Amino acid sequence: MDVLSPPANISAAVADALLPPPVLVAPKGDLIPGIPDGILAIFAPVIAYWTYSTFFHIIDVYELAEKYRIHPSEEEESRNKAPLRDVLFDVVVQHIIQSVVAYALYQIWYLKHNWAPSWVSDSLLWFAYTYGWSVLRMGFAFCIIDTWQYWLHRTMHLNKTLYRRFHSRHHRLYVPYAYGALYNDPVEGFLLDTVGTGIAGIVTQLSPRESLFVYVFATMKTVDDHCGYRLPWDPFQFLFPNNAIYHDIHHQNWGFRNNFSQPFFTIWDRISNTQYQFVKEYKDKQNKITLEKYKLFLARRQERKDALMKKSASTASTNSTDSSESNTAVSTPVSENKKTI
Repeated sequence: MDVLSPPANISAAVADALLPPPVLVAPKGDLIPGIPDGILAIFAPVIAYWTYSTFFHIIDVYELAEKYRIHPSEEEESRNKAPLRDVLFDVVVQHIIQSVVAYALYQIWYLKHNWAPSWVSDSLLWFAYTYGWSVLRMGFAFCIIDTWQYWLHRTMHLNKTLYRRFHSRHHRLYVPYAYGALYNDPVEGFLLDTVGTGIAGIVTQLSPRESLFVYVFATMKTVDDHCGYRLPWDPFQFLFPNNAIYHDIHHQNWGFRNNFSQPFFTIWDRISNTQYQFVKEYKDKQNKITLEKYKLFLARRQERKDALMKKSASTASTNSTDSSESNTAVSTPVSENKKTI
């Protein structure tokens, strides 16, 4: 007798209660209803780039974190060779190319149908897709992106023709800032960023939602690496050894042939012996410079406040004097009239 079949003398209600509960497995819905995850994965990195860059731009303009600057603000104006309009133009071009390629990959993903073997249960598939396998694939994608970018980036430096024709544009920014993270020659941007992340997504068979996470995360990490600040509460900077100060070294003349790794890990620099050996000393030196500049910044800010208060007090005093003279002018004719009477 089937162990799941109830005895004949048991009522239908009791029989239903003895049966195991039904298991319903449905496709995972889109992260934002009405917008396919694959489409969201195209636009989300672009939105993340401009949003996160604007965050650092506000900090820069309103001088909200001068204590944590890697370089004094005047160095950004004096040492960088690329005007802001050129930087923004190249970033827009890079995003257009990136979005077109991402849309093509999205269409390919949906045209391809991979079916799991019939003996694999839906519950096992759901668990593996939702948790373990998904995390492993995204981690592997990070490694592929890092490997691709390290070797292509290093090749761009070692080959004088490639450097002069393509990569030198990015190094016009000696003092990096957030908006300049994707300031590249369009060809280099396509090969380094778009192709690299595309290969990672294809090799690891990332789903649209996994692609969304990987691309947005990589975009924000790249912006953070160029932000120009060592913020103490920045998760990117204490989770990854490859951070803003690490990449800033690469943008200096003396660190030009070091620290090629980007955007996540430093393993290829360590294996290939291209890691700058005095990272800690550079951090300490920049921290000392930053603290001195921060003290100067505080002193100047106090001077501005004192000058503003002095000006306000002077204006108030002038207004008070004018008001007093006006009252005197009005009262004088009245007293004269009284004498006449």
